[in-house]
Amino acid sequence: MKLLKRLGLAASLTLATTAGVATVVDHAEAQDKKLKVYLSLSYSGNSWQSEAANIVKALAQTPPYDKTVELKEVISGTDPQAQISAYESMIQDGADGIISFPISSTALNRTIHRGCQKGVLFFMYDATVTEPCAYNVSYITAGFGENTAQALVNILGGKGNIFLSRGVPGNSVDKRHTDGAMHIFSQYPGIKVVAEYYSYWDDRTTQQETAKALAAHPDVDGIWAQAGEYGAIQAQLDKGNKLVPMTGENSDGFRLGLADPKMQGMGLKGVSAGSPPATSGYAFKLMMEILTKKRELKPMNIEYPLPWVPADQVKPCKGDTFADGCNVFPTDKVPSSFVTEVFNPELLPELSLQSALEGKPTPGATIQPLPADVKQAPDAPGINCSSCKAPADEYKLSKIEPTVKP
Repeated sequence: MKLLKRLGLAASLTLATTAGVATVVDHAEAQDKKLKVYLSLSYSGNSWQSEAANIVKALAQTPPYDKTVELKEVISGTDPQAQISAYESMIQDGADGIISFPISSTALNRTIHRGCQKGVLFFMYDATVTEPCAYNVSYITAGFGENTAQALVNILGGKGNIFLSRGVPGNSVDKRHTDGAMHIFSQYPGIKVVAEYYSYWDDRTTQQETAKALAAHPDVDGIWAQAGEYGAIQAQLDKGNKLVPMTGENSDGFRLGLADPKMQGMGLKGVSAGSPPATSGYAFKLMMEILTKKRELKPMNIEYPLPWVPADQVKPCKGDTFADGCNVFPTDKVPSSFVTEVFNPELLPELSLQSALEGKPTPGATIQPLPADVKQAPDAPGINCSSCKAPADEYKLSKIEPTVKP
């Protein structure tokens, strides 16, 4: 029945089932009923996850969505079975849509498929699944791993001992990042990975795990890090070590550090790239445009652009949003762990700093339509598809060129 209503085929009367009993509901009442959308988080222990969730919450409270959608948040943790159970409950509860950060690219597939058969619309943001009926909105095929790895190789002159600070085990984001990075590092025999650890995209955990690695390898020359990278800087400062060249994602502390002459003098060099929490908002708006029959979307895998800010391009913002080319906030506005890439004037003009920090709508804002075109992501076996073949240039560099020959 849900699918029929979506297609606009319901007549003047609509059937609803409650506790297994079919009842007749007046059509006007059915039209007034809000769309039921679930926000399903798996891992939720860092600023990135909080901001991504807050963006969805803020958009859901922005007119006209505040009158058309009922949003419920569920956090299930890092156990795939817990998120499977959460999905099953949402499907049973009659969800119209589920927007989710999935913990696994494959473990959730069977449940997602059953939900699709019942008319539930699934949108994954940032992390991905290989079930073909689900939409994936992510930047992970845009090349974070390979581009940041090449940047670090260039800085180190093609040789040195490095750490790999990874994300959450088994997650598609961590896998694609690390695969891309190792594709580059393996071409340089002078690059030695002397420590590899999971930091769960969290500053505190990254600081703890990096400290352990520094105790065993105090002579490290560089660090390739995913989110939580500011914790790696703190670990080096705590140990009294000089700072080493690093790549990282988009934390405010890391970007400010890259532009800080004092930290530069201690040895910090690098580039800020990586995961934008804004992918959640883009995914949510695409889902809502489908649910409200304003869009038909053929590509199932949609690519969000990769942010790329080298040290010499870090520019502090004077206000509460990105304007005039700025890309980082002063310390009196946000904590060091704040992930800066929450704005996109083309896709998410409704958002403010308050949206990302508190999940509140921007006063006076209304939902703006998305551009008609979306960028289709390439196939990535085991990441966003299963029976598929990766393009020959899967790890092609898009942001940087090698200055050291492999």
